[in-house]
Amino acid sequence: MRRVSRAIFILVILTLAGSATFLATWDIPPPVKKVERVLPDDRFPR
Repeated sequence: MRRVSRAIFILVILTLAGSATFLATWDIPPPVKKVERVLPDDRFPR
């Protein structure tokens, strides 16, 4: 039983380390969405 518990523990640690490595190296593309707003002139001081 101890051997099985150790194997499961090592598997969980390896999975967490692999997930952390994947997230640290993943080049997430930024969202590409053009935003245009019309700002009224009275919001800007002259």
